[in-house]
Amino acid sequence: HNSAPLALREKVAFSPEIIGAALKDASEQEGLSEEAILSTCNRTEIYAVAEQIEILERWLLAHTNVPAEDLKKSIYAYENQDALRHMMKVAGGLDSLVLGEPQILGQMKSAFAVAKDAGSLGSELHSAFQHVFNVAKRVRTETAIGENPVSVAYAAVSLAQQIFSNLKDDTALLIGAGETISLVARHLAEHGIKKILVANRTLDRAQRLAAEFNGEAFLLADIPEQLHRADIVISSTASQLPLLGKGAVESALKKRKHKPMFMLDIAVPRDIESQVAELDDVYLYTVDDLHAVIDENKKSRVLAADQAQLIIDQGVDDYLKQQRELNAVDLIKHYRNQAEQTRDLE
Repeated sequence: HNSAPLALREKVAFSPEIIGAALKDASEQEGLSEEAILSTCNRTEIYAVAEQIEILERWLLAHTNVPAEDLKKSIYAYENQDALRHMMKVAGGLDSLVLGEPQILGQMKSAFAVAKDAGSLGSELHSAFQHVFNVAKRVRTETAIGENPVSVAYAAVSLAQQIFSNLKDDTALLIGAGETISLVARHLAEHGIKKILVANRTLDRAQRLAAEFNGEAFLLADIPEQLHRADIVISSTASQLPLLGKGAVESALKKRKHKPMFMLDIAVPRDIESQVAELDDVYLYTVDDLHAVIDENKKSRVLAADQAQLIIDQGVDDYLKQQRELNAVDLIKHYRNQAEQTRDLE
């Protein structure tokens, strides 16, 4: 999100279904020995033990339909201790769109687990991830970075309030049933939303989430029939294709007699076609439009971020010290073995 617009990020996103296969493919590349992929609405990052960064860049280019010059403008790369420091900043929420947001640590742990299952983790990355998680935990517990959490979900509801000042008369349609949508539902309920509708690919998950807030649940295929009921539409799924097109929204607006709709698409790739923004009675926003809301809430976290940076610097130093000690152990073992061999020879 710091180096690439949404239109590019959605083209290089790895859906959960393909990450395992992508990791296995990466493992077969010469010069790559360990890999993990983190792909969220704000970033796609590859952590690897590689002979050269260029090997990773070539592999990523081969897995996207993005012209090489466009991708290279947005790529950032870190090596050795700089890479470790960046991983810690990401896990601690210091490199997030929302400073200190808590979801990223869970997403990073999930990326670690998927890589472990795919057999693409070796001792070096395994050790690095464990150290990163320990440092991120310290950042959470020893600083105020996670207090009054300002998540993407919180920002989404804040933006909705700017369009509809009183949510008590409104109905919200939430598309998806994952962690972000669950947080959105909770924030909407806290602000007294009149009704929550949940649409999902599997009805069971939609029903479980809707039941928490006395809402209604239905399948994604039923959205065109139900859309006219929604004043607020917030979508966050892992779909690779748009779920809502201009025609379906136009039909819903006619049934609503052109009463305005607020729509927020926080999915990458996008769930709502960008052409929907051309309709007069729709306020369509994407995840990149949340910056203004989030910037207001960043100020209180800047001091905590400075404290977190100190913890990260210490974490990097501790890790490098551990690696030196391990190298020393290997050297001592080698020295002893050599002495044994010399004695036996004599």
